[in-house]
Amino acid sequence: MTGVGALAAMAFASAQWGEIGQLRWADLLLFGAVVSAAIGYAEGGLLARELGAWQTISWALVLCSPLMMLLTVLAAIQQPPSGTSAQWAAFGYLGVVSMFLGFFAWYHGLAIGPMAQVSQVQLVQPVLSICWAALLLAEQLTWTTVIGGLIVILCAASRFARGSARHERGC
Repeated sequence: MTGVGALAAMAFASAQWGEIGQLRWADLLLFGAVVSAAIGYAEGGLLARELGAWQTISWALVLCSPLMMLLTVLAAIQQPPSGTSAQWAAFGYLGVVSMFLGFFAWYHGLAIGPMAQVSQVQLVQPVLSICWAALLLAEQLTWTTVIGGLIVILCAASRFARGSARHERGC
């Protein structure tokens, strides 16, 4: 069912351009980012079992900080950052609470549960983001978006249910 979900996502992406089967360079880059994130989450989940959740994300940030600092400086040279105090406060909240502290819970969940089952939560996140955008920001939903979202939810739920049944049987 995971493969069906991946195919549905790729079909959805190509349908957005009105050309089924035609993927753009941006779609392939996004696919590469998803694969990279999946590998990172899996490795992070395994590491969190040994180190702990907050230690895992903290060490990841420490190890990545030289590259992040370099890229930040290069980006700031190209276009100096600007924003209102409310925008900087929102940026700080998203960085500290949503990302840093959120990863404590995420890696803890990956560490204690069956990783393949817990990770299905991540599949539903983009669908929830689209739903919240429609509710809070009056974004217009197309039928292809709704159908694509339902397919993703069904695939994630199916995988989650299979994982639960296996876990109950002791497999």
